[in-house]
Amino acid sequence: MTNALPPKFPITRPEIERVVAAFYAAAREHPGLGPVFAAHVTDWPAHEAKVADFWANAILHERVYDGSPMEAHFKARNVQPGMFSTWLALFDRTLERELSPQQAAAWSALAHRIGRSLRAGVVDRSSLPGGIPKLR
Repeated sequence: MTNALPPKFPITRPEIERVVAAFYAAAREHPGLGPVFAAHVTDWPAHEAKVADFWANAILHERVYDGSPMEAHFKARNVQPGMFSTWLALFDRTLERELSPQQAAAWSALAHRIGRSLRAGVVDRSSLPGGIPKLR
């Protein structure tokens, strides 16, 4: 399949898959994030493939991802606003270990933009005016 748009930054699909696998290996071991993922992910290879598709769509403009990250994070019910900074810090460390500095910086900037959007969606949908949590 030929993409009409160039990648947002130079990276290959195998590099995306490597980063996703390395991140989730670290996330499963993380004391705060591991239990959150464990409550929802029963098929790690399928989850990692779906997330790799998400990133390939976001970075390489592949049209292989179908899903709604916003809806998934909201429906999880155990994703809290403070977890996004922890997730992003772990993701940044993974990027720095797995990629060149230029690739890591570009992907990190994109991940932080997406993370801000997801956090806002989860917080806005989970809160009443003034930040008061809604009862679910």
